[in-house]
This record gives sequence, C-alpha cells and structure tokens, in this order.
Amino acid sequence: MTTEWRKSSRSQGDQQSDCVEARASEGAFQVRDSKLGETSPVFDLASSDFTSLLSAAQR
Repeated sequence: MTTEWRKSSRSQGDQQSDCVEARASEGAFQVRDSKLGETSPVFDLASSDFTSLLSAAQR
C-alpha cells in the first residue's frame, strides 16, 4: 500500500515548496523534490536508509 505524499511539518513561509516529500510504499519509503511535484524523480529507500536520512537531517 502506498500512502499520500507528506511534507515536513517544519516547512513554512516562502520555503514551503523547497523541501522533500516522503511516503510509505510497500514496506519501504519513497522521497521526491516537492518543487518538481509529479515530474520529480522518485527515490526508493529501504526503511533503514530512510531512518538514517531522518537522523542526518535532524543534526
């Protein structure tokens, strides 16, 4: 099951379109560039890779 795209809750103001969107997909995750929308390349990440990405972004 693939969920809807979600943007970071920290995305605010004029920068709203300049972020990464993510969604769950078949036991893994997908990410894309929000400003490109449907034309953005979609990157498939294993759950462990997505967790690592989130940890690195919090630093």
